[in-house]
Amino acid sequence: MNVTLNRRIGLGSFLVLLSAASWGPAATEDLGNGFLHHGVATPVSMHRGTVATVDGQGRNIVLVWLFDHRGGYALLLIDAETGKSQEFPMPFPPGGDSPYSSILSSTNKFYTHFNSHFVEFDPARRAFTFHRQTAPQMAMGMTEDDRGIIWSVTYPQSGVVSFDPKTREFKDYGHVRKENWQQYQRYVAADDAGWIYFGLGNTASHIIGFDPRTGKAKPMIPESERGRGTAEVHRDVNGKVYGCPLVGQDNWYEFHKGQARKIGKRPEIRKKPVITSSQSLFHTAFPDGKRLKSCDLVERTLTVVNPISRETRQVRFDYHSEGAHIMGLVVAPDETICGGTAFPMRFFSYDPATDKWVNRDCYIQWNTVARQGDRFFVGGYTHGFLLEWDPARPWVPTEKGNKASNPLFLTECHPTINRPHELLAHPDGNTLVLAGTPDYGYTGGGLMFWDRKTRTRILLEHTDILPDQATMSLAALPNGKLLGGTTTSPGTGGERKAKQAELYIMDMSTRKLEWHEAVFQGTQDYSDLCPGPDGLIYGVADRARFFVFDPAKRKVIHEQDTRTQFGLTNSQQGPRIFVTDHQGGIYMLFVKGICRVEPGTFKIKLLAESPVPVGPGGDYHKGRIYFASGSHLYSYKLPGVPGE
Repeated sequence: MNVTLNRRIGLGSFLVLLSAASWGPAATEDLGNGFLHHGVATPVSMHRGTVATVDGQGRNIVLVWLFDHRGGYALLLIDAETGKSQEFPMPFPPGGDSPYSSILSSTNKFYTHFNSHFVEFDPARRAFTFHRQTAPQMAMGMTEDDRGIIWSVTYPQSGVVSFDPKTREFKDYGHVRKENWQQYQRYVAADDAGWIYFGLGNTASHIIGFDPRTGKAKPMIPESERGRGTAEVHRDVNGKVYGCPLVGQDNWYEFHKGQARKIGKRPEIRKKPVITSSQSLFHTAFPDGKRLKSCDLVERTLTVVNPISRETRQVRFDYHSEGAHIMGLVVAPDETICGGTAFPMRFFSYDPATDKWVNRDCYIQWNTVARQGDRFFVGGYTHGFLLEWDPARPWVPTEKGNKASNPLFLTECHPTINRPHELLAHPDGNTLVLAGTPDYGYTGGGLMFWDRKTRTRILLEHTDILPDQATMSLAALPNGKLLGGTTTSPGTGGERKAKQAELYIMDMSTRKLEWHEAVFQGTQDYSDLCPGPDGLIYGVADRARFFVFDPAKRKVIHEQDTRTQFGLTNSQQGPRIFVTDHQGGIYMLFVKGICRVEPGTFKIKLLAESPVPVGPGGDYHKGRIYFASGSHLYSYKLPGVPGE
């Protein structure tokens, strides 16, 4: 069977759930030149595929693909009886990439394919026994055919590779399906004649057949049956493959030897056992019948159940991690530095006064964070959700519909907004504006206006703003106006349709545009906007063009290409490039270091080069700018600015 996420066991491991918070000292380190290193926000890793199996001596072991801010950096092998563990670094650089699919073969080898490398791990030999560079980039689906050959199909343009464990023959067929959008191939199956079939999405679903003898791909369904979403395929024990052009429809085909036969209603599919899935793979069955109940990378505990004796055994294990990458941060109302990490998705809070951390499980991925008055707000992925946290009250894990939750779930904007890039806490003290790109396969993102007093929202579609674009950045203007900067980026796996990004001015009362223009030809996104003195707005386009915009005149009055002198600005899904202090100073975060913008002349001055690449921003607190780099939190003491 295709092993999917186990809802009772696997999901807990996948999200690395922990109900209680963990506290710890930071032991801040002085790096010199005004920089401090405060430590790792979430010092744990996340699994990207876990399987229960045996080693060469028949001992029960668990294999885990480990993922931290570097990417998929190692395979972890845990003895299920003793907890003794071994780490095996990947035999190629992870490059920030990680497994999105893996497979435990019928001969007990563990395979994955990412960062353009296919790899085999042999638990009997406790070693990586094969790896090979491939066409880009990572497998979204894998399978094993009847001859034991391992197949993978890769994002973004349907690269196909095969590996024969017996002969050690490896074939890279290259990209076999071209689209003008990035393809996801979550379903892969082989018939008994050796043909490979894969369902792809998300902009326009399809089922593709692949003939290993010729190395050619063949569309298996009519163009008219493609739709937004993904297609699915499954191997039956009868040797044939069954597929549907769009998940959720009842429009099925039978595939065999490269031929398609339409059968209509979903057949009764007896799936051939193949231990494979996405990054959520969590295979629980040991060969001796015991079951893996959990593998907790936060608590570093592994639990195994014997279904016959009903005995439960828990052991502790250990592993090395450089921590989860930080998505963004802001100073919370309780004067701690707070934000979220991804993979695993966790909340962190650092207290500069005590030099201590709090780290908790949180509700999915906190893309954007903002403070308004005595509350802390979160705009998150997936489904473009909005949370409200009151630091003065006890933490209660977020649950939809539970009004006692703190952070409280307010709303979500799927599919209009799926991946937030901006959360504007409006200076009126009441309005929040959430912006970002849409759901998988969609093009054009909207805006969501949240009224804190009435607890109501207004959600605009991209067609209400600028069709086929999404808002990347926002700044409040006087008299209830908004300045927005767009991105041409679609939702994940979507089709880019707009040629260039634009600036626009919107009236918040009518939600109508009063003006819009592609002020810089060819620009693809307006990375950040910040109100400056004299009613001007400072901005960054494509991380490389600093500009000053006069909203009254609706024109750019200053611009500068920053690449030669300062390089690119920092980045993240919600980058927070601009930081302001309490005296009106405006600072910019570049990968290279910290800069100040001089009012009037608009000259950018480098205050200090950072000892680490500057990543997600960024906020000001008591004379220091706090920022992240990878999984670590840092701060910089602003010269001439009092510590308050």
